[in-house]
Amino acid sequence: MPLPPQTARSERTRDALRRAAQVRFLAQGFEETSAEEIANDAGVTLRTFYRHFASKQDLLFEDYDVSLQWFRSALESRPPGEPITQAVLAAIDSFPFDRGNMFEIAELRTRELDRTRVESHINQVQAEFAAEVERYLLRQGAPAGGDADFLSSVTAQCVAAATFAALDTWMRSDHDDLGELTRLTELALSLVEEGLSRFRVASPGRGSSI
Repeated sequence: MPLPPQTARSERTRDALRRAAQVRFLAQGFEETSAEEIANDAGVTLRTFYRHFASKQDLLFEDYDVSLQWFRSALESRPPGEPITQAVLAAIDSFPFDRGNMFEIAELRTRELDRTRVESHINQVQAEFAAEVERYLLRQGAPAGGDADFLSSVTAQCVAAATFAALDTWMRSDHDDLGELTRLTELALSLVEEGLSRFRVASPGRGSSI
């Protein structure tokens, strides 16, 4: 489905700012780069820059934010009744990873930002990821019993933790192979799947809700 003109234009502007920032950061360093330079390179005003980003630091996390937006849309498009671990894996695998860009940004974050700042943002993204999974589960239909919201929340937190553990392990090892990221994610989610198996129930016309 095509984006509304205003949304598509906004996405193009954010992408232009992200790319301009990355070029500047790599060429002259994070501290030496100003928001005004980034805006000029992207062909927009400084006011437009601050309409999209609160600070230049936010641009060092744009890869996570873009991935989360993609995941949200991809998960919404999964067929009804698909087990959550399969839906999550399919949504992740559909993302057009730019490996070179990913690791340039990751290196910049490590070099330029305090570790606590980085971990705090990643934890925030993981929480938002879990919230998307929980919304998906609730749309699919509740598990049997009176603890539907609680079980959906626990499931979502487990799926998110497993997914981010796989990503973290891949980033710390030989991360040239995207197939290895898929393998680690499948392995992590299979462990979650085993733990969830006793809660799997059928919803009429939908198949398994978890």
